[in-house]
Amino acid sequence: MSTTKNQTTISKDLENKKLMIVREFDAPLEQVWKAWTDSELLDQWWAPKPWKANTKSMDFREGGFWLYYMQGPEGEKSYCRFDYQTIVDHQSYTGVDCFCDENGNATGEFPSMSWKNEFSESDGVTKVEIEVSFSSVADLEKIIELGFNEGFTAAHGNLDELLAQ
Repeated sequence: MSTTKNQTTISKDLENKKLMIVREFDAPLEQVWKAWTDSELLDQWWAPKPWKANTKSMDFREGGFWLYYMQGPEGEKSYCRFDYQTIVDHQSYTGVDCFCDENGNATGEFPSMSWKNEFSESDGVTKVEIEVSFSSVADLEKIIELGFNEGFTAAHGNLDELLAQ
């Protein structure tokens, strides 16, 4: 799969119930890693506009979690929790993301997803390769129906703007 800098590519692997996402950012690894692992920076780009991400708590370590909500233009809130499983500093992290209530309890309203995020740098350009796994093809399709592709692509655009500052 070829990638173009500043263009998010998302491909479906239905047989393995996965989404593969590849994105290159015109910034050094250190800066991109921090944008993905620091709550103050995540809040500035994670949600697609006009939504905004707001961290309630974050403990970026194996066994820790990020509890946040996305707030919509009408003030509506959608809470999510990301449980960190493995972290290899400045290279990768894995975890499980689910929709939850404001206290971090999974609601089961929408499918949970297992994430594997890998980071690599070449000539000042950082590539982020993400594999998102689902329990079923139906769960994968449900997340796409909710606008995952458009929302995540828009969020990457927000990250481009943040990295350019």
